[in-house]
Amino acid sequence: MNENNELKRFTTINFLNLALGFLGLQFAWQMRIALAEPVTSSLGASPFLYSLIWLAGPFSGMVVQPIVGVLSDNTKSRFGRRRPYLLGGALITALALWAFPNSAGISDMISKLFHVNMPAWGGLLIAAILIWVIDACINIAQGPYRSLIPDVVPKEQHANANSYISLAIGLGSVVAMIVAPLLKFLFNYQMPIDAQFLMAGIAFTLAMIWTCLTIKEKSTLNSDVNTDSGNGERQSFWQSLKEFFLLSPEVKKICLMQFFTWIGMMCLLIYITPFAIHTVYNIPDAANSVVNKALEQTAQNYALICLAVFNFVCFVVAIPLANLANKFGNKKVHIISMLSMIIAYLGLALFRHNPAMVLIFMGLSGIGWASVCALPFAMLSRYIKPGTEGSVMGIFNIFIAGPQVFVCTLVGWLINISTISGGTNHHYELTFYIGAGCLLLASLVTSKIKE
Repeated sequence: MNENNELKRFTTINFLNLALGFLGLQFAWQMRIALAEPVTSSLGASPFLYSLIWLAGPFSGMVVQPIVGVLSDNTKSRFGRRRPYLLGGALITALALWAFPNSAGISDMISKLFHVNMPAWGGLLIAAILIWVIDACINIAQGPYRSLIPDVVPKEQHANANSYISLAIGLGSVVAMIVAPLLKFLFNYQMPIDAQFLMAGIAFTLAMIWTCLTIKEKSTLNSDVNTDSGNGERQSFWQSLKEFFLLSPEVKKICLMQFFTWIGMMCLLIYITPFAIHTVYNIPDAANSVVNKALEQTAQNYALICLAVFNFVCFVVAIPLANLANKFGNKKVHIISMLSMIIAYLGLALFRHNPAMVLIFMGLSGIGWASVCALPFAMLSRYIKPGTEGSVMGIFNIFIAGPQVFVCTLVGWLINISTISGGTNHHYELTFYIGAGCLLLASLVTSKIKE
C-alpha cells in the first residue's frame, strides 16, 4: 500500500477516468430505482410488497459491502485490490438487469422446460430474486469503488474526488432517465422497459471496463496488502468493526448523521416513481384497477423526467459544492444543502398535484443529493488508516443501508394502509413529510460534528 505522500496528484483527466465507472454504476442503479416499480406492479405487487422487495438494497448493503470491503482490503491480485470486484460486480449486474424485466417470460420458460406448473406469482418471485442479485452485485462494485479513492488519490484531493463521483452520479442518472422521454419527444417512439434495462447493463459494463483500464492499482501479489496490522495479518470483520468506532469520536457523529440522512433520502428514491404515477397523475395502482396504458406511459416518462431533473441539478452543482466545501468547510455546506432538500420535500408534498411545481422542487432537492453523495465521505476519509479503506467504507455503508429497512417496512406499511379513491390509490406524499423530519435531525447532528 502506498503512503499518501507517494500518491501522484490527480489531474482533471484522472478524475474523469476515475468517475466514469461510477457513472455506469449509477446509470444501472437509477434504472433499477425508476423502473422496478412498473415491472413489479405489472406482476401484481402491492405498495407494501414493493417496499419489501426494496429490502434487497439495504440488506445487501449491510451484509455485502462490509464483507467485500474486508475481502478487498486483503485481496492479492496482479490487478490490485479493488478492480476485480469492480468488474465482476458490473458483469453479473448486467446479466441480471437484462433478465429482470423478462421475469414473467423466465417463469414461463421454467414451467415449460421442467414441466412444472409455476404459481401465478412465479414471475413476481423471479423478479424479486433478480432485484436481490442486482442490488448485491452493485454493492460488490460500489464498496471497493469508494475504497479506491483513498487508495489512489492524495488525501488533500479526497473532497474533489468524491465530488467527481457525485458529478458522475448526477450525469449517469440524467442520461439514464432522459433517453426514453427524449426518444418519445423527438421520434414518437416509446422505448420498451426491457430495452432500457438492457441499455443500463451495457453502459455499466463498458464504463467500468474503462475505469479499470485507466486507473492503475499496484499489484498486491507479493505484498502485505493490509498495512494496518503491521505484520501482514488479515483482520476479521469484527476486528474492523471495533477499530472503526475507535477511529475518532467524530466518526460516531458522522454515522448518526448518515443514519437520519438516508432515511430521508430513501423516502424520495424508493417512492418518487409511484408518487409521480399514482399521486401526481392520479393513476390507480395497476394491481387493483384497469388503467389507461397511454396515460400510464406518460406518467412513467414524467417520473423519469423528475429523476432526470433531480440528478441534473446534482451534476451541475457537484463541483461548485466541492469548491465551497474547500473554502467554508464540509459541515457548513452540507447543512445548507440538506436544509434546501427539506424545503424541497415539503414543496413536493404540498404541491403534489402540480406537475410543474413537482419538477421545480425535484430540482431543488438535487442540491442536497449532490452533497449527500460527496461530503459525508470526505468528512470520514480523514480518519481512515492506510490499508483499511475497504472495511471502513463497508462498515460506513451499514449506516446508509440500515435506515432503508425503516423506509421499506414502516413507511411502506404506512403508505399501504393510507388508501384513497375507494382503496385504489395511496397517500404517497406522506413519505416526504417523514423524509423532511429525518433530514432535519440529520442537519442537527451535522452541526455537532467538529472539523
